[in-house]
Amino acid sequence: MEFCACEGVDVTGSQLASLLGFSALLSGGQVLFKVSALALQTRGQSAGNLLALGRLPSFWLALALYGCGTLLWIWILQSVPLSRAYPFAALGFVAVPVIAAVFFAERLSPAYGVGALLIVAGVIVTSRA
Repeated sequence: MEFCACEGVDVTGSQLASLLGFSALLSGGQVLFKVSALALQTRGQSAGNLLALGRLPSFWLALALYGCGTLLWIWILQSVPLSRAYPFAALGFVAVPVIAAVFFAERLSPAYGVGALLIVAGVIVTSRA
């Protein structure tokens, strides 16, 4: 299945899934970093307390997701041009605030909605160029 023509390289359905998976891994890592920050805050500790941070499973899981995302990114870049792949990293700017609104009751403004739509449109446009 072709998604777009990329400088002589077609982005297949599996590559598209990998690009979306990459965005999901980084977004999940960001959410877990927030979980870690909140855990430290409730314990009256700061992020500068590396021992306290190192005791949090959420912190280690966030690092693991980032590590897996990095390995996946390197694999993606073997077959997808960076100029086509990189816009998918911006999908985290859409996903993370939505997740934060759902799980942390953070508020999203109408301007966020407009910006999120522009980001998604930009990813679509650049992936089809």
